[in-house]
Amino acid sequence: MRAVASLLDRLSGGLNRAALIGAALAVAIMLFAAGWQVIARYLLNQPPIWTEELARFSMVWGGLLGATCAFRFRSDPTLFPEALKVTGGRGLLFTLVRAFGVLCFILPILWFSVFGPGANPARGYLARLAGRQTETMDLPMIVFGVAIPLAFTLILLHVLADIARAIADLKEPR
Repeated sequence: MRAVASLLDRLSGGLNRAALIGAALAVAIMLFAAGWQVIARYLLNQPPIWTEELARFSMVWGGLLGATCAFRFRSDPTLFPEALKVTGGRGLLFTLVRAFGVLCFILPILWFSVFGPGANPARGYLARLAGRQTETMDLPMIVFGVAIPLAFTLILLHVLADIARAIADLKEPR
């Protein structure tokens, strides 16, 4: 079990590093777009129309990827922060309760990202976005909308790594 927990933890950690870089880049792009819009509006009197949309979509990407990192680092808001430090049987129980709460939230989001009413993939969130274009940047909306299922998939992986780690620690304490 320790090998599975270690593999999941390494995978979770590696993807977390990529998400952290992605979040930082998204925030930098958002700041650039908003800054350029301000400069163009007040100094050039002609703001480009795409900057607002780019800033908005970058904010979504940065926020969602940042949320996955906060979850992995256990810096997300939690009702019982002391429970995150407990080990052994109680630690496993607390990990499972936390995982249950997270899964109750993210699994419906992941389901409806792929499937729409009647479990029809053609009516799912991603399928609907694939047929739409952004207003000013002439890109498919799926480029931006995929951030939601991607972020929640990363959180799902972090949850699985937490559960595996708690089980491994119960069976073979470090």
